[in-house]
Amino acid sequence: MLAGGRGTRLYDLTKWRAKPAVPFGGKFRIIDFPLSNCINSGIAQVGVVTQYKSHSLMRHIQRGWGFLRGELGEFVELLPAQQRIETSWYEGTADAVLQNLDIIRSHAPEYVLILAGDHVYKMDYGTILASHVENDADVTVGCIEVPLDEATAFGVMSVNDEFRITEFVEKPEHPKPLPKQPGKALASMGIYVFSTRVLFDELLRDHQLASDSSHDFGKDIIPSIISRLRVMAFPFRNPMLNCPAYWRDVGTIDSLWQTNLELIGVSPELNLYDPEWPIWTYQEQQPPAKFVFDDDDRRGMAVDSMLAGGCIVSGALVRHSLLFSQVRVHSYSTVSDAVIFPDVDIGRHCEIHRAIIDRGCRIPAGTKIGVDSEKDRERFYVSPKGVVLVTPEMLGQDYPHGL
Repeated sequence: MLAGGRGTRLYDLTKWRAKPAVPFGGKFRIIDFPLSNCINSGIAQVGVVTQYKSHSLMRHIQRGWGFLRGELGEFVELLPAQQRIETSWYEGTADAVLQNLDIIRSHAPEYVLILAGDHVYKMDYGTILASHVENDADVTVGCIEVPLDEATAFGVMSVNDEFRITEFVEKPEHPKPLPKQPGKALASMGIYVFSTRVLFDELLRDHQLASDSSHDFGKDIIPSIISRLRVMAFPFRNPMLNCPAYWRDVGTIDSLWQTNLELIGVSPELNLYDPEWPIWTYQEQQPPAKFVFDDDDRRGMAVDSMLAGGCIVSGALVRHSLLFSQVRVHSYSTVSDAVIFPDVDIGRHCEIHRAIIDRGCRIPAGTKIGVDSEKDRERFYVSPKGVVLVTPEMLGQDYPHGL
C-alpha cells in the first residue's frame, strides 16, 4: 500500500501530515478504508510504504492496526524509505516497491496487489484477483468510469472488447472518452495486480534500462508493458445497480468536504453502518456525545448531522455537519455545512458555515467563518467552490500533538 504522497492539493491539511493520515468520516483516517478492504477481503499481509511527514500515520497504524496475529503470518508492516537499494528517498511509486523487493521476495507471494492509501471506497479485492487469474493476465489495473472533465487528474486507458488495455496515458490534457459514452473516460484507480515474476522483471527493467524514467507505475511501467504483456482492465462496478461503484479521490479541499458531508445523507452511497463490511480504525475511549441546555434562546441540538464521541454541544445549533471526537461548541453558536476535525473548541456567538476546521483549532468567541468570503480570504484558505479551510497556524496557534 503506497502511503507516502504529499497531497499538495489539500494545502495546509497536509503541511504536517501525509494525505492518508487526514481525518475522514467522523472517527477514521483515509488510510483506514483501503486497509479495511484488505482485512475484509481476507488479505492479512500488508506492507505500508511511507515517506512524507509520516509520523502521525505511522503512529495511527501502530495503535489501530496491531490486532493482527504475527504467529499466524498476519501483519500490517510499515516500510519507510530505508535506502535499501539506492541512497535516496523513494523517487516514484514504482521505485517505492522496487526498494522493498527483498521484503516482498521473503514472503514468496504468487501475486502482489498494489494499492493507493489515499482513496475512500469499499472493495472486495478478491474480485480483482480472481479476474486476474481467470484472464491469465500479467497485470490487471482496477479502473472506474469518471466524467470526462475530471479525467485529467487520472491515468486514462483505452480497452478492446475483452477489456485488454490498448492505451494508457497518465493525466492527459485531452483524455479519450469511452466509445459509447462520450461524456465518460475510463480512469485508473491506482490498483494493480501483478504476477510476482512480472513485477520483479519490470521494476528491474525500469530501474536499469530506463534512464529517463520517473519510476512511476502510471507514467512509466504500465504504458511500457501494454504492447509486450497481457495487461487487463478490471472495471469496478456495483453489480446490484449495474453502475460504477462508490470510489472517491479526496484529493482537494472541495472533494474532502463534499465526501464527508455525503455521509450525513439518509441513504449515503458509502454505508458506514454495514456490519458485513466494518471499517477498522484506532479508537480513543470517549464518552457519548452530549447536548445541554434547553432554553428558548439557548438550546443544544444537532440536526441532520453526525457527531463522534466526546462532543459537547452546549446551547448551540449544529446543522448538516460532521463533528469528529472531542469537539466543543459553546452557547449561542451556529455550525452548518461544516466538517470539524477532532479537539476543536468553538467559542460563544460564533457562526461557522461551509468550512473545514482542522484539528486542535480554538475558535475565539464571536468569530464568523464562511459568512464573508473577502474577509475569509484575508486569514484563511478559500477553495474554488467557497469552502473555507481553517488551521491552527492561520489562527496564530500551535498545532496540537497527535495531528
